[in-house]
Amino acid sequence: MSTGRTREAPGTNLPATRSSFVGREREMAEIERGLASTRLLTLTGTGGSGKTRLALEVARRLVAEYPDGVWLVELAPLSEGALVPKEVARALGVSERPAQSLADTLAEVLRDRELLLVVDNCEHLLGATAHLVDSLLDSCPHLSILATSREVIGVEGETRWLVPPLSVPWGGSSSGELQDYESVRLFVERAGGRDPSFSLGPQNARAVAEICGRLEGIPLAIELAAARVGTLSLEQISARLGSSLDLLTRGGRTAEPRQRTLKGALDWSNELLSGPEKVLFRRLSVFAGGWTLKSAETVASGGGVAEGEILDLLFGLVDKSLVLAEGHEGVNVRYRMLEPVKQYAREKLEESGESGTVRRRHAEIFLDLAERARPELRGPEDRKWLERLEREHDNMRAALSFALEDEEAELALHMAGALGTFWHMHSHSDEGRKWLEEALARDTGAPVVVRIGALEALYWLAHDRWDHDRAQTIAREAMELSAGVEIDDGLAASLRIMSAGPAWMRGDYQRGKELLEESLQISRKAGDRILIAEALLQLAVTAWGVGDSERGKEIYEEGIILCREAGYTFRLPDFLLSLGYQLLLEGDYERGAALNEEAATLCREHGYARSLNLCLDNLGWATLLKGDHERAGPFYEESLAVSKELGDRACASESLDGLACSAAAAGEARRAGRLFGAAEAMREALSEAVPFQLKPEEIAWREPHRLRARSMLGEEAWERALAGGRAMGLKEAIDYALSPEKPAATPPASVQPPTSEPPAGLTTREVEVLGLVATGLTNAQVAERLFLSPRTVQRHLNSVYHKIGVSSRTAATRFALEHGLA
Repeated sequence: MSTGRTREAPGTNLPATRSSFVGREREMAEIERGLASTRLLTLTGTGGSGKTRLALEVARRLVAEYPDGVWLVELAPLSEGALVPKEVARALGVSERPAQSLADTLAEVLRDRELLLVVDNCEHLLGATAHLVDSLLDSCPHLSILATSREVIGVEGETRWLVPPLSVPWGGSSSGELQDYESVRLFVERAGGRDPSFSLGPQNARAVAEICGRLEGIPLAIELAAARVGTLSLEQISARLGSSLDLLTRGGRTAEPRQRTLKGALDWSNELLSGPEKVLFRRLSVFAGGWTLKSAETVASGGGVAEGEILDLLFGLVDKSLVLAEGHEGVNVRYRMLEPVKQYAREKLEESGESGTVRRRHAEIFLDLAERARPELRGPEDRKWLERLEREHDNMRAALSFALEDEEAELALHMAGALGTFWHMHSHSDEGRKWLEEALARDTGAPVVVRIGALEALYWLAHDRWDHDRAQTIAREAMELSAGVEIDDGLAASLRIMSAGPAWMRGDYQRGKELLEESLQISRKAGDRILIAEALLQLAVTAWGVGDSERGKEIYEEGIILCREAGYTFRLPDFLLSLGYQLLLEGDYERGAALNEEAATLCREHGYARSLNLCLDNLGWATLLKGDHERAGPFYEESLAVSKELGDRACASESLDGLACSAAAAGEARRAGRLFGAAEAMREALSEAVPFQLKPEEIAWREPHRLRARSMLGEEAWERALAGGRAMGLKEAIDYALSPEKPAATPPASVQPPTSEPPAGLTTREVEVLGLVATGLTNAQVAERLFLSPRTVQRHLNSVYHKIGVSSRTAATRFALEHGLA
């Protein structure tokens, strides 16, 4: 029998858990390691970030590690610093001694004890807490302290540990994948506590992801949002979170007021700020997507806050966990607020009455940035400026929104016009068009030159989307505005380039050439090498259009030299890939591929997605023509992925043809037929807006593979495969082309061609239209499936009515069913 004294279990006053603790496994392990190497570890973070709960969970796991226990000291209810030692003594059961300060008594009692003290919510009593903690750590060598605070306590040897938000999804995740994110798991668990029938599934995955994303993983905010499940739909919760914190109320009734609502937690933080810190905090809410120190100094100074004070005040907000500092390799540190914190600060800004002034100043500095960037985007440092504008894109959007909301249409027009080149170069065409269209519609008094500049930007964005009718209208309006107005040579040359595009796209290559020659003459006289390059690029197209490929090659060679000399990186890939493609047509596969490889490298380095897909498509053809269909496939697939993102049907049709050839070479005849059909349909749709026909050499590249697939399938199966491909939309066709399993799917029943000649003299296209109409699709839906305009669909439908002798969709549907066309 043992005679040794049995060691008692360590004591603790930690509260029992009432709800499950979700996630934070990595954080708990790191905190435990931290406590093994330091005696004072302070968890910091914004209000609602879960500092207290995390500290308690770690403390519970460590009770057995400390012979004299783990003890919680809660400072939140205290209002006076003098009460801090009393609260520590109360938690530890230490009584006061006559003629001795309580701090000295604590130091004496704890001198030989090995325990962990958890000091919660120190931020409002930092001075008193720091004094006591400093004394205890000096006197008690076996004491460890785990503290929570909005900012560090500020004593020697302290280690700060910033509590991060819970992990959040950023879109595109399935319901199964969402379970990997801590914020989603917390929301689902707490929502299930409110409504036992609630579960995560495909039907609500997107809404849950949006809620957790809006709340940026702040645990308190997520729990408060989940408390609304059963009262509001998930969509309603997400929508309300977008504009107000009012939804995030009604926590547990017994909790501290600051813990019952997120706004209460942020009120608590705000009250602890100095006057100048409060001013800076609310003014910083005008930024979107983060900001730099320089931006903060420019936007937020004035009105009682000197520019020279901003740095120290900003550091104070970072220390108090209201602002996050995030480093980026090669650039200055950027700062940002979590979205719920920013909403709170924005409310304070609105209450202050200075919102309009601060937002206008914000808009003006980002207008200045956009205008400084515009010429740099056509120079050798365009990559640096493109990256900078991409980082500040959210701020640009916020500035444009303010200008349009506050009837500052001229400011919006200036900014949108200045950003046009960036939007064009970095594939933001649709968004840029929206901003420019709205600014142009609202503006009534901007200088003519400013309006022409905005129209020029809009022209290129319309050009990006092959909207040539709109591009022609824009060019005409810009030319009309310039009549009788003094403009510089650069704008005069640009206007001619704008007018030339719609001309040659309609097949009027001679008129296009005349306008471009005029532009070239003006640009050469002005010595503007950038505009010379722009004119040359289109002039080469007109040379191709009239069959003078040798002149086209000469122009491309000149453009390459010019762009290299001028450092005009943006257009260099276009000249390289265009000359490279011409060489492919002539059979020079080696040099053609080399030029396209150089172009693709430049595009990747600078982010020119709109040219990258063309380079990759050309490399696919170069590889296929050299007989390696397996290596050609990945080039086409990557090109299609980029084209899908851009909505580029022209390049997509080429890459679909390329993959069809690869499939045929691999013996996948049915797949090849569907891909050929999808490509054909896209080209026909494009041809309705602009002449778009394959060259004889291009037809020759495809024909052997078409014949191989056709002979393998037989005539009937070949026609069905083509019809199945023709019925696909852009996204459906690309998804099919990129599907890893490459299934030999059967074509939809709605587009099965008849096994004999179509009845009533219907054409193949009319059969396709009728088959889709018979499934109940509208003209607009049919147009989307077949890459046609709704007007063209109606024209085909009118022809069908006439040929089969009916006058309604119902009768036409009956005819389609009776004849096996649907």
